[in-house]
Formats: sequence, structure tokens, C-alpha cells
Amino acid sequence: MTDIELKLLIGLHRVCNEIDRRSSRLFAQYDLSLGQFAVLEALYHKGDLSVGEVQKKILSTSGTITVIINNLAKRGLLERLTDIHDKRKRVLHITEEGKELIKEVFPENRTVIIDSMAHWSEEEKEQMLKILKKFFEE
Repeated sequence: MTDIELKLLIGLHRVCNEIDRRSSRLFAQYDLSLGQFAVLEALYHKGDLSVGEVQKKILSTSGTITVIINNLAKRGLLERLTDIHDKRKRVLHITEEGKELIKEVFPENRTVIIDSMAHWSEEEKEQMLKILKKFFEE
């Protein structure tokens, strides 16, 4: 890696960390962690998912996901159900209370993210998106 690649990597990390910090301040107002929000958001938008599916979607570790799920279940925001296709498996289901919470928090977080990029022109946003997609080209 040359100096420019290091600077780019550090810059990308700093941007993601700053947006996460801003979002986390919002989530704290609802007594949610970043991970808890991510689980509820995944279930709200994708429907019932297995623990493994949620873990992949939110890029969490197996140890962390268990704690997140247990805490959300204690609050009545999600429940564990038996998979109708495989009785040995459990799926996560967002409760009505969880849906109501995510319906309130999600738009506010969307605003946090949009406001974080308010000083960018639409052209700059499109450029950045195009550049970031290059990470996945082969």
C-alpha cells in the first residue's frame, strides 16, 4: 500500500465512524444500540430471518448477535419463533412494538445520514457512489 491508499482507507473509516457516532446518539434517545437498531431494521424491511441471516445482514459476530437478540427480546421488540419449514430452526420476528419503534427511529436516522452529506452536490454523491462500486469490480 502506498501513502494515498492508507489515507483513503483512514478517510473511509473516519467517515463511517462519524456517521455511526451521529446515529448512535439518536439511537440512545430510544435506548437502542447501533446493533439493536440494525437487527430491528433488518427484520422490519426483510421480514422474519434466522439468526445467521440477520448476522450476515448486519455484519455482526456470533457472540454479539446473541446479546443483541436477547436484549431486544427482553424488551418485547422481537420474538423467536419456530421455523415452519424446519422445526429445529428458530427465526426472529419483529413484534408490533418493535415495528412501531423502528417506524419512528428509521426516518430520523435517514435524516441524520442525509444531513451528514448535505454539503455535497448531487453530482458529487453520484461520483462517490460510482467510485465505491469499483471496490466490487473484478
